[in-house]
Amino acid sequence: MKDNSPKIQKVSMVSENIENENLQKLREVFPNFVKDGVIDFDALQSFLKKDGVLAEGEKYGLSWAGKSDAFKAIRTPATGTLTPQEDESKNWDKTGNIFIEGDNLEVLKLLQKNYRGKIKMCYIDPPYNTGKDFVYKDNFTKGVSDYYEQTGQTKDGIKLTTNFESNGRYHSDWLTMMYPRLFLARNLLKEDGVIFISIDDHEVANLRLIMDEIFGEENFIGTITWEKRTKAQNTETSKEQFQSKTEYIIVYKKSVEKIKFNLEVSGEKSYDLKDKNGIYRLKVVEEMSAFGMRSRQTMIYPIMGIMPKTGNQWKVGKDSVKIFEERGDIEIIEGKPYFRMRPSDEDVEKFIPFWSHFFDKNTYGTAETGKAELGDLLEKNNHGFETVKPLNLILKLISHTTDVDDIVLDFFAGSGTTAHAVMEQNVKDTGNRKFICVQIPEVLNPDKKEDKEMYNFLQLINRPTNIAEFCKERILRAGRNIEDKIDSEMSNRQMTVNSGMADGDELEIKKVPDIGFKAFSLSSSNYRKWNTLTVEDDEKALLQQAKLFTEKPLVDKYDKQSVIYEILLKEGFDLNATVIEEIKKKEIPLYIVTDSEKKMVITFVDKLTKEQFDSLEIQKDYTFVCFDSALDDTIKVNIMRNLTVKTI
Repeated sequence: MKDNSPKIQKVSMVSENIENENLQKLREVFPNFVKDGVIDFDALQSFLKKDGVLAEGEKYGLSWAGKSDAFKAIRTPATGTLTPQEDESKNWDKTGNIFIEGDNLEVLKLLQKNYRGKIKMCYIDPPYNTGKDFVYKDNFTKGVSDYYEQTGQTKDGIKLTTNFESNGRYHSDWLTMMYPRLFLARNLLKEDGVIFISIDDHEVANLRLIMDEIFGEENFIGTITWEKRTKAQNTETSKEQFQSKTEYIIVYKKSVEKIKFNLEVSGEKSYDLKDKNGIYRLKVVEEMSAFGMRSRQTMIYPIMGIMPKTGNQWKVGKDSVKIFEERGDIEIIEGKPYFRMRPSDEDVEKFIPFWSHFFDKNTYGTAETGKAELGDLLEKNNHGFETVKPLNLILKLISHTTDVDDIVLDFFAGSGTTAHAVMEQNVKDTGNRKFICVQIPEVLNPDKKEDKEMYNFLQLINRPTNIAEFCKERILRAGRNIEDKIDSEMSNRQMTVNSGMADGDELEIKKVPDIGFKAFSLSSSNYRKWNTLTVEDDEKALLQQAKLFTEKPLVDKYDKQSVIYEILLKEGFDLNATVIEEIKKKEIPLYIVTDSEKKMVITFVDKLTKEQFDSLEIQKDYTFVCFDSALDDTIKVNIMRNLTVKTI
C-alpha cells in the first residue's frame, strides 16, 4: 500500500557534510563531469589533458603516508555535540565569547554550519612536533569516542603517542593531524580573513607546502620572524647544532583579493579621551637621572607642586611645561604629572608598516615576557608553560587585521593568550570583538616535569587538572584584571574632577568590554545510536530496534538544554542564540530559540493535537521542532502548509 503521508524533514543529526557540499560546487561549475551523484574522473581528466592542464607522470606537490586518512577525516561528518556548561561560564546571558573544551577536529566540523565565512582572523599555536607526547592522535573510524579515550574519560585512560624522530611516520603523523584542521579552518574565514600560524624549524617547510595546497600559494602573505628568546640556552643540543632564537608565524589570506592591514601610527598616538577642548591622550612627564654629566639644576623644579624623585630631574624644560599649565592640560595621577597631549602637540604622524620581523622585545615581547606575564596574572604561582606567547605579540596581529566587531578564532588555545589579547584590544579601541577558543582537556601528569607545576596550581585552586581548565582560569583572571584596571583609572579621573583639575561634565566613562565567555564541552550526541545486529539476530530484534528509534529517538535520561543546543548547532544557529526556556502556552512547554532573523520553537511533548498546536499561535517564519511520534498524519498535513516543521 502506497504511503501518502506527508514527509517532514528530520532535524540534522550530524555536522555539515563537506564532501557533498564540494561535490555540489563542482556540479555547478562542471555539470557534465558529475554523473549519478559521483565525479566522472575519466571525463574530467580527458578535458584537462586536452587543454594541457594536467601533466603526465610526475607532478609537483606534497604527499605523505596518511594523506588519504586526512581526506577521510574531512569527509567524515561530526556526530558529537557541544553541551553548554553554564556553571563554568562567566556572564552567560551577556557575553558573546565562546570557549569550547574538546578535540578541535570534531569542534571545527560542528562550527561549519553557522560560522562559515564569519571569522576575520585565526591565530593558532599548534604542537611543534618536537618528539614529545602527541595528544592529537586521530582515529577516523571512532569519531567522538576516540576523543574520550584521548582525554581520559574512558576506563582505558588518556592515550598519548610519543612521536620520536626515529618514528618512520614522524612528519606524516603531524601532517595528517594538521591538514584537516587547516582545511576546515579555511572554510570558517571570511573572504578577507587572515590566518596566522606559529611554528618552529621542525615543520615550517612542510607547513608551507600544505598551506599552499589548502589556501593556494597565491594567498601566501609572508612569514613573520619573531624573536622568542634573548638569552642563550646551554643544553646538549645547543652544542651540536645552531641554537635558535626565533620562531615563525606563517600568514595566509583566504581569497586572492587584496588584504588591507590596519597600519598603526608611531608613538602609539591613540586619543581615547575627551574633554571640552577635544580629544587627547595622557602622557606621563618622564624623569631621568640627575647625577654626573646629565645633572642640570634648571630641570629640577616643581610641576603642579610635584618634584622629581631625589637624584632625578625632569626630561622637559619649564617652557614646555608652561604651555600645558596655561592650557590647563596637566593632570596629577597617583602622584605623577601627566600632559594632556592633543593632536596639535604631536609631530607629523608616520604610519608603521606591517614588518616581517618582530625583533623589538619591548614592542612584541618574547616567550620569556609571556611566561612572566602569565606568572603575574596567576599571582606569582608557577604554571609550567615555558613558551607562552606574549600578549603584545597577539595584540599586534589583532590590531593590524581586525575591526571592532570581528570574530577571532584560536583552536589550539593553550594558555589562553588569544582570548586575553582580544579583550585587551577591545579596551584599547572600545571594540566589541569576540573570541572562539578551543582546547582539548589534555590530562596533566604530576609525575612529568613539564606538567607538575601546572598540575599543582590547578589543584591549589580546586580545578580539574587539565590544560582546558588552566586556559579558562587564565581568561577569568585576565578579565578581572582588565576590570580592576579600568575601575582604578576611572577612580583616579574622578579624583581629578573632585580636585577641580577637570570638568565633570566632560568626564568620559570608560566601559569594561566583554570579559565573559560561554563554556561548552564536546559530548556524545543526544540521539540514540543504532546498535549493529549480528547474523544470529532475528527479524523481531530488528523491528524492536526500529520501533525504539521511532518512539524514543533520544538517549535515556537526556538533558533538554543539551538537546536544544545540539539542534540549534546542527541546524545552523549561532551558539550565542537566545534560548528562552520553558514558556508554557496552553500547558504545552516550549523553548524559543532566536538567532537574528531566524526563529525556532522546540517542544518535547509526547503528543500534540491539532487544537493544541493551533493554540500555540506559532508564526509562519518560525521553524517548529518536536518528536516525530508526537504528530499524527492529519496534524502533519495541516501544519506543514503554514510553517517549516522538523522532527526529532
